[in-house]
Amino acid sequence: MLNTKGMRFPIDVILVCIRWYAAYPLSYRQLEEMMQERGVFVDHSSINRSAMRFLPLLEKMFRQHKRPVGGSWRMDETYIKVKGAWKYLYRAVDKEGKTVDFLLTA
Repeated sequence: MLNTKGMRFPIDVILVCIRWYAAYPLSYRQLEEMMQERGVFVDHSSINRSAMRFLPLLEKMFRQHKRPVGGSWRMDETYIKVKGAWKYLYRAVDKEGKTVDFLLTA
């Protein structure tokens, strides 16, 4: 589990910041402002240190619970139109046609 000894902020506050940082294109300073709007005064450098400390551990834990992929899967690449703009879509599918992973880029 995550070692939270010596942490100034509760682990749930830190995990919310880390989740937003990993999931959305936000900077540490933007996260600092978002948390201040919610009444939590945390510095962007504290968020950075926590992210560097916990992101590798969280990735390791999440990979353990990830659905195993069979021995055969295919990669598909195509262009699709999203809100009027063309985007490049990479998609990996297994034998049954279930999406294993995808990436949508500009």
